[in-house]
Amino acid sequence: MKVSLFITCLADIFYSNVGEHTVELLEKLGCEVDFPESQTCCGQPAYNSGYHKETREVAKHMIKTFEKSEYVVGPSGSCVAMLHEYVHLFENEPEWKARAQKLAEKSFELTQFLVDVLKVEDVNASLPAKATYHKSCHMTRLLGVREAPLTLLENVEGLTMTPLPNSHDCCGFGGTFSVKMVPISEQMVDEKVRHIEETEAEILIGSDCGCLMNIGGRINRQGKPIKVMHIAEVLNSGVK
Repeated sequence: MKVSLFITCLADIFYSNVGEHTVELLEKLGCEVDFPESQTCCGQPAYNSGYHKETREVAKHMIKTFEKSEYVVGPSGSCVAMLHEYVHLFENEPEWKARAQKLAEKSFELTQFLVDVLKVEDVNASLPAKATYHKSCHMTRLLGVREAPLTLLENVEGLTMTPLPNSHDCCGFGGTFSVKMVPISEQMVDEKVRHIEETEAEILIGSDCGCLMNIGGRINRQGKPIKVMHIAEVLNSGVK
């Protein structure tokens, strides 16, 4: 099975280790992974800020970039959800809408791809620790991926998962929201950190680098002894 890695901006610039773990995990499961170097930002920041005309130009580029890919997999539900959003972006352009639909049909968030396409629920990972999982808004509400990451984490040997109180609440990142609405965003992430502390977890696990950057940054500034890990790192830990 051939997979094109959609690295996303945050993973490419700030979390290259997430990209490495994603590739290693996919290869261990028998996938042939390539990396289209012409890929850019998916256009989500511009789209969420109302610049739809400019976003369509980015979308066309990304559609062409992955047009020949068999599958497109990314370590971010938020960014993959944006690839799916292209279908609505080209509502009045039938040709591009059809091409966007084809991209959406073969584009998956990492855990979604493992569980729904590869039919793998246990990757033979091992991580002796107590952890909790943060559900990102875009991944659960827009992409509709809810159970796949939890199913995979339940099968990690030695990992004890503790439910996160009010897990459906946003962490306050929201892309440009955290820049435009700083005071509100700060209060939201503070509340999220308090709930994480309530679980007494050693590790916070998430599937979106944006959320992890926001929550992890707050945890670090407050000096909390909580490690932050992307789910790709967890699933590639101690693989037997």
